[in-house]
Amino acid sequence: MTTRPVHHQLKVGIFGVGLAAYWPQFAGLRQRLDGYVTKVAGRLCRPGVELVNLGLIDTPEKAFDAGHRFRQADVDIIFLYVTTYALSSVVLPVVQRAKVPVIILNLQPDHAIDYDRFNKMGDRTRMTGEWLAFCSACPVPEIANVFRRTGVNFHQVTGVLDGDSNCWNEISDWLDAAEVAHTMFHNRLGLLGHYYGGMLDIYTDLTRQCAVFGGHIEMLEVGELAALAAKVSRSDMGRRVRLFQQKFIIQSDCSDAELARAARTSIALDRLVENHGLGAMAYYQMGLGNAAEENTMTSIILGTSLLTAGGIPVAGEYEVKNVQAMKIMDSLGVGGSFTEYYAIDFKDDVVLMGHDGPGHIAIAQGKPRVRPLRVYHGKVGRGLSVEMAVRHGPVTLLSVVESADDRLKLLVAEGQSEAGPILAIGNTNSRYRFSIGVREFINQWNSHGPAHHCAVGVGHVASKIDKLAKLLGVLTVRVC
Repeated sequence: MTTRPVHHQLKVGIFGVGLAAYWPQFAGLRQRLDGYVTKVAGRLCRPGVELVNLGLIDTPEKAFDAGHRFRQADVDIIFLYVTTYALSSVVLPVVQRAKVPVIILNLQPDHAIDYDRFNKMGDRTRMTGEWLAFCSACPVPEIANVFRRTGVNFHQVTGVLDGDSNCWNEISDWLDAAEVAHTMFHNRLGLLGHYYGGMLDIYTDLTRQCAVFGGHIEMLEVGELAALAAKVSRSDMGRRVRLFQQKFIIQSDCSDAELARAARTSIALDRLVENHGLGAMAYYQMGLGNAAEENTMTSIILGTSLLTAGGIPVAGEYEVKNVQAMKIMDSLGVGGSFTEYYAIDFKDDVVLMGHDGPGHIAIAQGKPRVRPLRVYHGKVGRGLSVEMAVRHGPVTLLSVVESADDRLKLLVAEGQSEAGPILAIGNTNSRYRFSIGVREFINQWNSHGPAHHCAVGVGHVASKIDKLAKLLGVLTVRVC
């Protein structure tokens, strides 16, 4: 039976708030503020996002109706644009009914009131109307007070409607974070095999993972993958080998037999993912003499690397927490490669990090290489492995950390992937430099109790990860 996940589009709610008592007093004020709400809504539009714009809400009656409409629309996040003073009783019913995180947009129409022009207007009623168009900051403390006392998950962006790139970059980050939270909630995570025995740090509470991130966890059997591999045709294997030759530099000592074995398993992995509608997977099996299963699990690296680069991150050693981190990074569009400490270069003040098994080849520095290994260190068997470095430039490390009280937190560090000598051992391997120096980075990172694996992606995205954590209701710790 094939399981196809239902695609759900991110739905973003937007509404503005004002005070109905103002409209008959100040001509044109409502129309002006309506225009501001329309402008904000336009800037929230992006591909893959459905916008639900309820316009300007200015009475408690409209607020209750808006709350029902947002709930019926199944919005994931709400942007509340505070256009002028508004009563908190006009705001609370909207978000109480919707029950999703709220971003308060405290955006005034310009950087400052033109005091000279304002004071020359002469008509004090017109002057008050002009001031009211600028007083978006006025009710925010009232709204925040009520949200805090009623348990509403809210966050703020303060700035200017036009000509404020910092403000709009922050809003864009909130949208990115909301898209990741949406992806994680609908993700189907496959778990193939079992934990690597004795790695106590990677064991996790699967119910807690679902409680924080949402999603579905599908328990998979290695026997199913082996059975799928047995049905792969030679012609399909030949096409997959040609794909390997496009994606990798195949070293001359890689035998045709090993390439064919990896191709068979790669195709079986694709079919397993398709059959169960998976968006991510973690795997490991030590092997107990079952030849078909051992043959499959020892030829898995090229196929899992292709999946990881194609938006289906795969973590070895059954590292559930880390495949969640990899999925977050990949959903942000920055990759998310499986990694751990390899060695410290105190001379150059960098840490070498990498891992055997899958690599996110879409973020490689140059074309990844495939090398044959006579032994998988600490694991059964031998076969082909991927060797690559993460693209040189800014990087972000992410770890999903489970604490003693079973709470999750996101541990983050920003650094640089640098050129230089690495270990040509058929693994992913990169040199990372951090602003606080390698000794301090190591000490601080370890002090928060992460598992020994983490995910690395290209670019600096700590700000987006912090916003994701806020939407999920978990803590972010940033080392650098």
